[in-house]
Amino acid sequence: MLGYEQRIALSGWAFLAPALLLIAVFFFLPVIAALLLSFTDFDIYALGDLDRLRFVGFDNYLQLLQSPLFWTALGNTAYFVIVGGPLSVTVSLGAALLVNSHLNRYPGLFRTALFLPVVTTLVAVAVVWRYLYHPRYGLLNYGLSWFGVEPIDWLGDPQWAMPAIILMAVWKNFGFNMIVFIAGLQTIPTTLYEAARIDGAGAWRQFRHITLPLLGPTFLFVALMTLIGYFQVFAEPYVMTQGGPANSTLSVVLLMYEEGFRWWNMGYASAAAFVLFALILAATALQLKLRRREN
Repeated sequence: MLGYEQRIALSGWAFLAPALLLIAVFFFLPVIAALLLSFTDFDIYALGDLDRLRFVGFDNYLQLLQSPLFWTALGNTAYFVIVGGPLSVTVSLGAALLVNSHLNRYPGLFRTALFLPVVTTLVAVAVVWRYLYHPRYGLLNYGLSWFGVEPIDWLGDPQWAMPAIILMAVWKNFGFNMIVFIAGLQTIPTTLYEAARIDGAGAWRQFRHITLPLLGPTFLFVALMTLIGYFQVFAEPYVMTQGGPANSTLSVVLLMYEEGFRWWNMGYASAAAFVLFALILAATALQLKLRRREN
């Protein structure tokens, strides 16, 4: 006969069982299958005849690490993360400070307006931004012409294609982090700012000694989510440049997609996915370690 606590625990597991089953079927099993595929030469021929499937060990990983195209994609991804990540966090924090300011009489209106790009379809956003970046008729080049700047082929020049995509991605995504920062700002007691003003602290000292330290946990969450998301950049270059020009916007995930779903090199694509997973895991662990040292 089960006791009261055992029945309560059993009831809890019974309620959790359907969700855990779905997670196992649609997450863990595909991950395990992809890991196994990364050690095979699974391709379109093996899809038609499993007798063609061979175990190749770490050959896919070795081939990947010896591929110049993979290192190009990894460099582009690192560029997107290193430049776009801090820029997105900075813009998000600035917008949160402005929306949360006591001078803002319509915070709800501005929160909604600045969050709208997050829920807007990426394809629609990309189409609009492609027109903005048009070398002859784009609004951006038209504005630069007022300052005597020659038209720039933003998406056709390897030097400018990735910065153009970063700018669009920051505009598209900063609203989510802004909402998180606003929630963090609203947890800071206003009495701290009142005491600081009484002691003669200006706005900058209040921001440096009160806002930034107390936003530490929020910064960590935003930084980790941005890092993980930007490492997986795919839709922006896929929709706007298809990885060009000259592979200047080719990302690791886009390379994985091309290999897996265009050329049907599923084993090679799975290896690329787990190399990217290892990089994200290492970057996340490093960030957590640095945060603990700061604390």
